[in-house]
Amino acid sequence: MTDAASRRVVLATHNAHKVAEFGAIVAATRPDLEVIGYDGPEPVEDGVTFAQNALIKARAAAAHTGLPAMADDSGIRVDVLGGSPGVFSAYWAGHKKDGVANYELLLDQLSDIADPHRTAQFVSTIALVIPQADGGAPVEHVVEGVWPGRLATVPAGENGFGYDPVFVPDDGEGRTAAQLSAAEKNALSHRARAFVALAPLLTSL
Repeated sequence: MTDAASRRVVLATHNAHKVAEFGAIVAATRPDLEVIGYDGPEPVEDGVTFAQNALIKARAAAAHTGLPAMADDSGIRVDVLGGSPGVFSAYWAGHKKDGVANYELLLDQLSDIADPHRTAQFVSTIALVIPQADGGAPVEHVVEGVWPGRLATVPAGENGFGYDPVFVPDDGEGRTAAQLSAAEKNALSHRARAFVALAPLLTSL
Protein backbone atom coordinates (compact mmCIF):
# COMPACT_ATOMS: atom_id res chain seq x y z
CA MET A 1 0.00 0.00 0.00
CA THR A 2 1.47 3.39 -0.96
CA ASP A 3 1.91 6.22 1.49
CA ALA A 4 -0.84 8.17 -0.28
CA ALA A 5 -3.20 5.21 -0.19
CA SER A 6 -2.45 4.58 3.48
CA ARG A 7 -3.85 8.01 4.29
CA ARG A 8 -7.16 7.28 2.60
CA VAL A 9 -10.05 5.65 4.46
CA VAL A 10 -13.12 4.42 2.64
CA LEU A 11 -16.44 5.18 4.28
CA ALA A 12 -18.67 2.26 3.35
CA THR A 13 -21.78 4.16 2.37
CA HIS A 14 -23.41 5.60 -0.74
CA ASN A 15 -24.96 8.33 1.43
CA ALA A 16 -23.31 11.64 0.48
CA HIS A 17 -24.59 13.26 3.70
CA LYS A 18 -22.70 10.72 5.80
CA VAL A 19 -19.51 11.09 3.73
CA ALA A 20 -19.55 14.87 4.23
CA GLU A 21 -20.35 14.57 7.94
CA PHE A 22 -17.66 11.98 8.59
CA GLY A 23 -15.14 13.91 6.52
CA ALA A 24 -15.66 16.98 8.70
CA ILE A 25 -15.47 14.97 11.93
CA VAL A 26 -12.28 13.19 10.88
CA ALA A 27 -10.66 16.41 9.63
CA ALA A 28 -11.07 17.99 13.06
CA THR A 29 -8.78 15.43 14.71
CA ARG A 30 -6.95 13.65 11.88
CA PRO A 31 -6.45 16.16 9.04
CA ASP A 32 -3.87 13.82 7.52
CA LEU A 33 -6.60 11.29 6.68
CA GLU A 34 -8.84 11.58 3.63
CA VAL A 35 -12.31 10.06 3.89
CA ILE A 36 -13.56 8.90 0.50
CA GLY A 37 -16.93 7.50 -0.50
CA TYR A 38 -17.58 3.93 -1.54
CA ASP A 39 -18.88 3.13 -5.02
CA GLY A 40 -18.80 -0.65 -4.86
CA PRO A 41 -21.63 -3.15 -4.42
CA GLU A 42 -23.73 -2.84 -1.29
CA PRO A 43 -23.75 -5.96 0.89
CA VAL A 44 -26.91 -7.34 2.45
CA GLU A 45 -27.22 -5.86 5.94
CA ASP A 46 -28.81 -8.80 7.68
CA GLY A 47 -27.32 -8.23 11.13
CA VAL A 48 -29.57 -7.76 14.14
CA THR A 49 -27.30 -5.25 15.90
CA PHE A 50 -25.63 -2.01 14.85
CA ALA A 51 -22.22 -3.66 15.32
CA GLN A 52 -23.03 -6.60 13.06
CA ASN A 53 -24.28 -4.37 10.25
CA ALA A 54 -21.33 -1.99 10.56
CA LEU A 55 -18.89 -4.87 10.27
CA ILE A 56 -20.72 -6.32 7.26
CA LYS A 57 -20.37 -3.01 5.41
CA ALA A 58 -16.79 -2.28 6.45
CA ARG A 59 -15.60 -5.78 5.53
CA ALA A 60 -17.22 -5.53 2.09
CA ALA A 61 -15.68 -2.12 1.38
CA ALA A 62 -12.22 -3.17 2.58
CA ALA A 63 -12.34 -6.33 0.47
CA HIS A 64 -13.53 -4.43 -2.61
CA THR A 65 -11.05 -1.55 -2.41
CA GLY A 66 -8.08 -2.99 -0.56
CA LEU A 67 -8.10 0.14 1.60
CA PRO A 68 -8.92 0.61 5.27
CA ALA A 69 -12.67 0.97 5.53
CA MET A 70 -14.98 2.50 8.09
CA ALA A 71 -18.70 1.84 8.25
CA ASP A 72 -21.29 3.43 10.47
CA ASP A 73 -24.55 1.78 11.39
CA SER A 74 -26.72 4.17 13.27
CA GLY A 75 -30.25 4.84 14.34
CA ILE A 76 -32.49 6.13 17.05
CA ARG A 77 -33.59 4.26 20.16
CA VAL A 78 -36.74 5.38 21.93
CA ASP A 79 -36.98 4.27 25.55
CA VAL A 80 -40.76 3.98 25.75
CA LEU A 81 -40.65 1.74 22.65
CA GLY A 82 -38.16 -0.60 24.26
CA GLY A 83 -35.26 0.72 22.20
CA SER A 84 -37.03 0.68 18.83
CA PRO A 85 -36.68 1.60 15.99
CA GLY A 86 -33.01 0.70 16.63
CA VAL A 87 -31.46 -1.20 13.73
CA PHE A 88 -34.72 -0.75 11.81
CA SER A 89 -34.53 3.05 11.94
CA ALA A 90 -33.89 3.53 8.21
CA TYR A 91 -36.94 1.43 7.26
CA TRP A 92 -39.29 2.17 10.15
CA ALA A 93 -42.11 3.27 7.84
CA GLY A 94 -41.60 0.56 5.20
CA HIS A 95 -39.11 -1.02 2.81
CA LYS A 96 -38.15 2.28 1.17
CA LYS A 97 -35.77 4.60 3.01
CA ASP A 98 -37.88 7.70 3.62
CA GLY A 99 -36.67 9.96 6.41
CA VAL A 100 -39.84 12.05 6.60
CA ALA A 101 -42.16 9.02 6.62
CA ASN A 102 -39.99 7.40 9.30
CA TYR A 103 -40.11 10.28 11.74
CA GLU A 104 -43.76 11.05 11.04
CA LEU A 105 -44.66 7.46 11.95
CA LEU A 106 -42.53 7.68 15.08
CA LEU A 107 -44.21 10.91 16.18
CA ASP A 108 -47.62 9.36 15.56
CA GLN A 109 -46.72 6.36 17.69
CA LEU A 110 -45.73 8.69 20.54
CA SER A 111 -48.59 11.15 20.08
CA ASP A 112 -50.05 10.34 23.52
CA ILE A 113 -46.69 10.24 25.29
CA ALA A 114 -45.67 13.39 27.15
CA ASP A 115 -42.39 14.44 28.68
CA PRO A 116 -40.52 13.13 30.60
CA HIS A 117 -41.26 9.85 28.81
CA ARG A 118 -40.12 10.89 25.32
CA THR A 119 -36.45 10.15 26.02
CA ALA A 120 -34.39 8.76 23.16
CA GLN A 121 -30.81 8.32 22.01
CA PHE A 122 -29.08 8.53 18.68
CA VAL A 123 -26.61 5.64 18.46
CA SER A 124 -23.66 5.28 16.09
CA THR A 125 -21.55 2.15 15.88
CA ILE A 126 -18.44 2.46 13.74
CA ALA A 127 -16.52 -0.54 12.47
CA LEU A 128 -12.97 -0.14 11.15
CA VAL A 129 -11.48 -2.90 9.02
CA ILE A 130 -7.80 -2.64 8.07
CA PRO A 131 -6.50 -5.05 5.38
CA GLN A 132 -3.02 -6.43 6.00
CA ALA A 133 -0.30 -6.04 3.38
CA ASP A 134 0.91 -9.59 3.97
CA GLY A 135 -2.51 -11.04 3.16
CA GLY A 136 -3.25 -11.92 6.75
CA ALA A 137 -6.60 -11.52 8.43
CA PRO A 138 -7.78 -7.89 8.54
CA VAL A 139 -7.60 -6.04 11.82
CA GLU A 140 -11.09 -5.10 13.02
CA HIS A 141 -12.31 -2.60 15.61
CA VAL A 142 -15.84 -1.62 16.71
CA VAL A 143 -16.75 1.42 18.80
CA GLU A 144 -20.03 3.07 19.80
CA GLY A 145 -21.20 6.62 20.43
CA VAL A 146 -24.49 7.57 22.13
CA TRP A 147 -26.15 11.01 21.94
CA PRO A 148 -28.94 11.30 24.56
CA GLY A 149 -32.00 13.48 24.14
CA ARG A 150 -35.73 13.32 23.61
CA LEU A 151 -38.28 13.40 20.83
CA ALA A 152 -39.92 16.67 19.89
CA THR A 153 -43.68 16.76 19.31
CA VAL A 154 -43.32 18.45 15.91
CA PRO A 155 -40.39 18.51 13.47
CA ALA A 156 -38.20 21.61 13.30
CA GLY A 157 -35.11 22.65 11.37
CA GLU A 158 -33.78 22.37 7.84
CA ASN A 159 -30.33 20.90 8.43
CA GLY A 160 -29.22 17.32 8.80
CA PHE A 161 -31.13 14.28 7.63
CA GLY A 162 -33.05 11.27 8.91
CA TYR A 163 -34.56 11.80 12.35
CA ASP A 164 -32.67 15.06 12.98
CA PRO A 165 -35.81 17.28 12.76
CA VAL A 166 -37.50 15.43 15.65
CA PHE A 167 -34.53 14.75 17.95
CA VAL A 168 -33.77 17.28 20.67
CA PRO A 169 -30.34 16.49 22.15
CA ASP A 170 -29.74 17.13 25.83
CA ASP A 171 -26.81 19.41 24.95
CA GLY A 172 -28.52 21.24 22.09
CA GLU A 173 -30.04 24.09 24.12
CA GLY A 174 -33.57 23.00 23.26
CA ARG A 175 -32.99 22.87 19.50
CA THR A 176 -33.48 19.82 17.33
CA ALA A 177 -30.47 18.28 15.64
CA ALA A 178 -31.77 19.77 12.39
CA GLN A 179 -31.61 23.26 13.91
CA LEU A 180 -27.94 22.91 14.80
CA SER A 181 -25.28 24.13 12.42
CA ALA A 182 -23.12 21.47 10.77
CA ALA A 183 -20.22 22.48 13.01
CA GLU A 184 -22.34 22.20 16.16
CA LYS A 185 -23.70 18.81 15.17
CA ASN A 186 -20.29 17.49 14.22
CA ALA A 187 -18.98 18.46 17.66
CA LEU A 188 -21.84 16.88 19.63
CA SER A 189 -23.32 14.02 17.63
CA HIS A 190 -23.31 10.28 18.18
CA ARG A 191 -20.95 9.90 15.22
CA ALA A 192 -18.55 12.43 16.72
CA ARG A 193 -18.64 10.56 20.03
CA ALA A 194 -17.99 7.26 18.30
CA PHE A 195 -15.10 8.76 16.36
CA VAL A 196 -13.51 10.04 19.58
CA ALA A 197 -13.36 6.40 20.67
CA LEU A 198 -12.10 5.31 17.25
CA ALA A 199 -9.40 7.98 16.79
CA PRO A 200 -6.70 6.25 18.88
CA LEU A 201 -7.19 3.10 16.79
CA LEU A 202 -6.41 5.03 13.59
CA THR A 203 -2.81 5.64 14.55
CA SER A 204 -1.80 2.50 12.64
CA LEU A 205 -2.87 4.26 9.43
